[in-house]
Amino acid sequence: MWTALGDITANIVQATLVIFVLGAFLSNNPIFLNVIKWVGIFYLLYLAYDVYKSKPKSINSKKVYSKSIFSFFRDGFLVAGTSPKAWLFFPLIFPQFIDFNSNYIIQFFILIGTYVVLDFLSLIGYAILAQKLIVWIKANPKTINTISASVLIIIALIIIVSQQY
Repeated sequence: MWTALGDITANIVQATLVIFVLGAFLSNNPIFLNVIKWVGIFYLLYLAYDVYKSKPKSINSKKVYSKSIFSFFRDGFLVAGTSPKAWLFFPLIFPQFIDFNSNYIIQFFILIGTYVVLDFLSLIGYAILAQKLIVWIKANPKTINTISASVLIIIALIIIVSQQY
């Protein structure tokens, strides 16, 4: 839970910077936004290839590590905050849902509020699901890589088809 809170905190910072600092620049420079789009697409395809080709790590360790709440929060914040995926996600997705000619501050709060709730719930859902499926995951680690790679490719294809700047 604390890692998920760190993740969404970093996402709030990123989305705020994109909308209030980079948003006007991106909306006035669709060519730059298109370049970011294609960089993001190629990055997603690279990640898909990398995940598919990666060798699954052993998760059969019996060691139990103790960490503080702050340590979990910091890990979630740093992973999300330094992820190029997140920095590419917000400028690609958020500007499509905001009309910068009207009150975009309220639109931003609605959008980021919705995103935070859904992101937090999905992260908690992943954790619960992983806990329930740990036996299957240990027996089929390559299947997880294949599914993850396929999802990344599907996301890249959706961006190619739906994002027009």
